[in-house]
Order: sequence, then structure tokens, then C-alpha cells
Amino acid sequence: MTKFFDKIFTRYPIKTKRMLEMLPGSVSWFLIFFPFWGSIFFPYIVAYFILMFDVYWFYRSFWLVITSYIASQQIRRAERKNWLEKSNSLGNFSKLHHIVIIPNYQENVEKLARLINTIKDQTFPLKRVHVVLAMEKREKDRHQKANRLLSEFKGVFGGIYATFHPDILGEVKGKSSNEAYAGKWIYKKIIKNGPLDIDFVTVTTADADTCFDSQYLSYLTYSFLKDNKRHNNFWQSATVDHNNFWTVPAPNRIFSFFSSLWRTGLLVQGDRLIATSTYSLSFKLLQRIGFWDTDVIPEDYRIFFKAFYKLGGDVKANPIFLRTSLDSPLSTTYIRSLKTKYHQVRRWSYGVSDDPLFIKWWFTVPNVPFIKKTKVLIHVLLDHFLWPVNWFVLTIFANLITLINPDFGRTALGYTLPVLARFILSSTIVALIIMVVIDYRNRPKNLSSSKVREVLFPLEFVLMPIVGFFLNALPAIISHTQIMLGKKMEYKVTEKL
Repeated sequence: MTKFFDKIFTRYPIKTKRMLEMLPGSVSWFLIFFPFWGSIFFPYIVAYFILMFDVYWFYRSFWLVITSYIASQQIRRAERKNWLEKSNSLGNFSKLHHIVIIPNYQENVEKLARLINTIKDQTFPLKRVHVVLAMEKREKDRHQKANRLLSEFKGVFGGIYATFHPDILGEVKGKSSNEAYAGKWIYKKIIKNGPLDIDFVTVTTADADTCFDSQYLSYLTYSFLKDNKRHNNFWQSATVDHNNFWTVPAPNRIFSFFSSLWRTGLLVQGDRLIATSTYSLSFKLLQRIGFWDTDVIPEDYRIFFKAFYKLGGDVKANPIFLRTSLDSPLSTTYIRSLKTKYHQVRRWSYGVSDDPLFIKWWFTVPNVPFIKKTKVLIHVLLDHFLWPVNWFVLTIFANLITLINPDFGRTALGYTLPVLARFILSSTIVALIIMVVIDYRNRPKNLSSSKVREVLFPLEFVLMPIVGFFLNALPAIISHTQIMLGKKMEYKVTEKL
């Protein structure tokens, strides 16, 4: 079957690409408008759709509670272990080197220094750690920043370098093309023609606002050396938005609350765990699959799926049960901080632009186990396609159907639908309360200077409907529509003071 579909995609490359690009936005808009016209022609179908969706949301809420709690317990146990001691007892420990790539553009030097200091604080021997500042050549003060950091951390690591990615015709400006340039430079300079053994080198990509746990590289070392398929896999820690949790506006804080719990819970969800944001992999795997792609803005899902299909599905993301802390968007004013968060979600939701390629690979790449590739794809498509839809179903659809079709509202189902929907969704408050407790236990206690503010934090959840629309549903549906219309997104750096 893959040969048949490969012929179709090869014969009609533009038509098939546009058809798949239109799919996410078309599905999202169909589901959003379905209750408006469906309430007239198919009110019972719409009613059952809403109830099933509410039950699904109830399940997801409590599943998040369970997974985030289990992962948090695993993290606590992992934090008490001496991972350097455990990895030091393994064979080939002395051969292993770690490379950390820091792609950055218009980031202040203090933030970059903060990240490098968390690498400096690693328990793993620093002379086998190599830091690469992946700068953009078009940035005006690139050399001043690079030289200051190279000078400040000279002699600390096995090596600290700076690359300057030029604007290359045909490339998309952004993190992925920058990383690709840095990765190829590293391979040429310090692996192919240098002292490192590619079989025992990992590469970690870290956003500029990353703060590593001091045991991250030691834990990675242990997991890498213990893995029989170390050259096939990725490693992912719990990326949490804790660095400036109490200094961002309340809407941004609510978003960070849920996203941190979600990314923590993913660590124990098997094939739902995909490399995102800050992650690690074998350099041999990176070189084998041709480095990061240069025609894309969001690079993490792309490189994971690229490896997955190139290696016949024999790829997974292994959990690192430690927290890697990041910044939430923060600007000079309250409104600008909200705008910055909005643009960040626009960029994240534009990741749906990769879905057409993932679907194409699902149809055309041979020798990938059907069940495995289908499960991985469905997880991604379900999250992406429903991203702009969730808010509408959960907030307005139950009452909308009886408003549009008053006759249906007088039936037994029509009368009880709003009551049932409210009961199901109100029950998720129990899950929310448990999440608040889990989050409180997860967050470092030295971040907040006001105990009163911590106590009053749950009151901020009254903003959830507003946050859900303006900082989640709206940017997502705009991104979906943009892709559906064949328009490209311009990369914008997220401001994080």
C-alpha cells in the first residue's frame, strides 16, 4: 500500500500537499461551526457529541492528575539519587561526551550566562562537556555577546564555541535552521576531524531561558549507557515554566500552571512522550538522519518524526525524571507580556504545519509497524486538531444548541443537556484542586516572596475562560487558518526579560 500512496504523492505533489495543509484548519472550523447548523438539522447528534466531548474532557482532567502525580513522585525519587555515581560504574563512562547547543537570537547576555552557569553546575565532569552558542549572523551585537561569554567561561568546559548562522537562500529563519548549521559545524570541527568518538557523544538542544537540574547530564549519561538502542532514541525531561512563575501576569501564570503539569505527566505516558523544547539525542542519530531540517520553524516534533520514519519506527523518547525550568513570556508592561504570550502560542500552534508531512510519511514510508505509527500519529493529530476547538465545546456549545433550536430544548435530552454538561465539567473542579496541590509541591519554594500571593493563587482560575480563548483557542485557530490558506508564518522571538 505504501508504494501505491507514494505514487499518488509523487504524481500530484502540489495537490496532495495543499489538501493535507487544508485538513487541520478544515477539521477545526467544521467542529466549531457544527453546532450552529447541526442544531437545526441534527440536534440529537450535536447533543451527544457535546456530552461525549465533556466526558472525554473529564477523563483527560483526571488522567492529568494521575500522570502528573506519578511523574512528580518519580522525579522526587530521582532527585535523591547520585546519578554520577551510578553512571560512573558503567562501561564506557570515560568515553562519553556531552554537547549542549544553545540556539539564540536577540537574547540578552545575562540570560545566556544564567543557562551556561546551570551547565557549569552539572555534576558530570565538565571537561567532557562542550557548549556551543548558536548565534545568528544577522544579529548586530552577535560578536560582542559571544566574545563576552567565551571569555567568561573560558577553560571551564572541554570546549565552548560560537557559530554564526548566515541567512541562506531557501532556508526558513528560526531555531531549526540555526541548529542545523551549528550541528554540521560541530560534526566537522570536533567530531569528524576532532577527538570525540561519535558513538559516545550526546547532543542537547537548550532554549536560552533553560535552567538545567544539576544532575541532568549525569542522569542522561546513565540512561544513555544503559540503553541498548542508545543511537535510536531521544531523552526528554519535564520542562516546567517555573523560573519567573510569580512575576508574569496572571493569565500567563495560569497557562504555565497547566502546561507544566501536562509536560510533567507526559513522562509516564509512553508513546505520547515526544521530544519538545529542550531535549537530548545521540549525535550519531542526529548525523544519521541529516541533522535538523532548514525549511521549518518548529523543529522538535519534526526531528522526532524524521528519525522515527527513517529508522522504521524503532525510535522513542526516554524520560529523564528531572525538571528543566524555563521562563514564561515577560515583557516591559503587562499588556506587552500578554501579547508576547499570544505570539508564543501562535508559534507553538503553527506546529500543526508539520502534520501534513507526518500524514504523508504515515502513508508512504514502508516497513514501519502499522499500530505503532498509527498510535503516535493519532496522539499528535488529536492534540493539534482539537487545540482551537476545546474552548468552544466546553464553554458555549451546551447552551447554544437550545438557543438555536428551541423545540429541541423542550425535549428530555435538550432540557437536561445544559445540566448534564455543567455537572460533568463542574466535577473537574476536584481534579483542578488536586492539580493545585501537586503544582504547589512541585514548584521551588524560593520563587515567591509573598505567602499571601501563593494562598490567593487559586482565585486566579476565574480567568480560565478568558485565558482559554485569547491565549489558546484564538491563536491556534488563526494558525490553522493561516496554514489552510497556504500562508507562511514569520518567526518572532519570544520576549522573556
